[in-house]
Amino acid sequence: MLKTLVEIFVLPPFNLFVLAAIGFVLMRRRQRVGIILISAALGLLFVFSTPIVGDLLTRSIRNHEALVDPANLEADAQAIVILGAGKYLNAPEYDGDTIRSAALERVRYGAYLHTRTGKPIMVSGGDPTRTGRSEAELMRAVLEVEFGVAVTWSEDRSNNTFESAANSHEILRKDGIDKVFLVTHYNHMARASGSFERAGFEVVPAPTIFPGDQQIKVLDFIPHPDAMNVSTNVLKEWIGFIWYAIRK
Repeated sequence: MLKTLVEIFVLPPFNLFVLAAIGFVLMRRRQRVGIILISAALGLLFVFSTPIVGDLLTRSIRNHEALVDPANLEADAQAIVILGAGKYLNAPEYDGDTIRSAALERVRYGAYLHTRTGKPIMVSGGDPTRTGRSEAELMRAVLEVEFGVAVTWSEDRSNNTFESAANSHEILRKDGIDKVFLVTHYNHMARASGSFERAGFEVVPAPTIFPGDQQIKVLDFIPHPDAMNVSTNVLKEWIGFIWYAIRK
């Protein structure tokens, strides 16, 4: 809950609404300062909502490309680690909890890597929201039941990427595994691979779900809700970088 509240208050758009609210409060006594704060909030809200800015921010953390031919890399890693990405709770069409779309994208690519390389799979993700079932448990169910792919290890105690790396290393080192394919989204890979390397792994990055390389269009300068989501996710990653650097 604390982590969620911190994210809400430090990331757009809520922090910009707070900035604008402060500006309105100051308008009576310090009109100039109030106008500056309100203008800054509206300006940043516009900027972060434009696809062109979201794309530029994304480029700042895109430091790994897709694996061109995973089959030729099979000797480079001993296992595949798939990181969790949230749960879809009380899904009526599935009669219970399952993984949400982002986690499914990672699971699908992990299953693909397994078929191409034959490497065993670990799923990693705890139950940070305390809803009863861990992300690892739900990911395992999807892999084994829906994809027909066996899961060898499950790490179900972590609440974040930092803990996932440490807990995964604790489990896999018992089997002599110290080099892994790491599966996560492209915009999470930089922070994730850094965490796993600090935990003691040699990492072969296996990112998935890349944005398309498109030419700049007029619409890229017009605010769009998807663009705000992209900008927020990138800023979240940068905050994660800073926090993990402090913890280190």
